[in-house]
Amino acid sequence: MKMDSDLDKIRERIYNKFLTDARSEKKMVGKVEPQTLEDRDFFDAVKKQKHMVVDFWAPWCGPCRMVSPIVDELAQEYNGKVSFGRLNVDENPRVSSEFSIQSIPTLLFFRDGQAMDGVIGYMPKEALKSRIEKFLKN
Repeated sequence: MKMDSDLDKIRERIYNKFLTDARSEKKMVGKVEPQTLEDRDFFDAVKKQKHMVVDFWAPWCGPCRMVSPIVDELAQEYNGKVSFGRLNVDENPRVSSEFSIQSIPTLLFFRDGQAMDGVIGYMPKEALKSRIEKFLKN
């Protein structure tokens, strides 16, 4: 019957989509992304980490959009050594004010909850890696 044939085709499409989605999820399991931080949880999150780099950004900021994929890559590369976080300065004015963030992107380097170093503006990946390595050694 035609109806059985159509149902089999639908089942096969659904099954293939399921397999494709399952494979995609499996690839994503190992992916580490920076933690989204907010005013209400910022200090607790930073204090929980030995080493943390926080990207202060805003969605309208061109240089922030250039730094974002670099921060994503560094989060992968330094997984287990350094935690990464992101804080949208427009949505979280209290923390931004606390650290006197006036230019973005700003990356602050925290050790045991204390800001130890920072970078303002765009910086290429290798330069950021160098700063992180220096941060880890001190």
